[in-house]
Amino acid sequence: MTDQPQIEEKPKAPRRKGPWDQRIARFLVRPLVHTRVTPNHITSLRLLSGLAACGCLAYGETPLIHWGAGLFFLSNFIDHMDGELARLSGKSSRAGHLYDLASDVIVHILLFVSIGIGLTDSWLGYAAWIMGIVAGVSVAGLFALFQFLEGRMGQKQAGLPRFAGFEVEDVMYLIGPAIWGGGLIPILILATAGAPLFGLWALIRYRREIFRPHEIAPE
Repeated sequence: MTDQPQIEEKPKAPRRKGPWDQRIARFLVRPLVHTRVTPNHITSLRLLSGLAACGCLAYGETPLIHWGAGLFFLSNFIDHMDGELARLSGKSSRAGHLYDLASDVIVHILLFVSIGIGLTDSWLGYAAWIMGIVAGVSVAGLFALFQFLEGRMGQKQAGLPRFAGFEVEDVMYLIGPAIWGGGLIPILILATAGAPLFGLWALIRYRREIFRPHEIAPE
């Protein structure tokens, strides 16, 4: 009995996983790959829905703040769809990345400022405005910082927090349910105190990579 020649099987390319929201976003945008829909279209939808959420929250009364919570939850999820469409369709661009980053910064700053405006009539008074600005700038700065680190090092190399398919930024999904539960004031207080402290930790933790000179490849 002769030995049959062994046929070497090509190793299968590993499936790119990622956080749960990115997996769902990837599934939803897959039918859009060969359409005229571009990642910038989705980024614009994310920006508009985020601004609408901020407007509702600034009003400060129900039911609009509940609508605002839902719109922000939706906007936060849509934020993952543009990047997935760009990767699947090959339509990634630096301009699109900057547009996405600018939308993130605008929405997150205005989110907490809007919450502060809506809480002016609470016991916080006009201090809520200042708290909203501090929280918004801090949270937006954190998002920009983590995107910078992921771009320079990659998430795995940077050791950015991730657990059971969730990233640290996924805490933003909790804002909607917290608002529905009447937790506007605790959200603002926690964000005002927690975001700057977390930002300080991140600056210390990644200081070498943040302040490392950018290497320019020789021509």
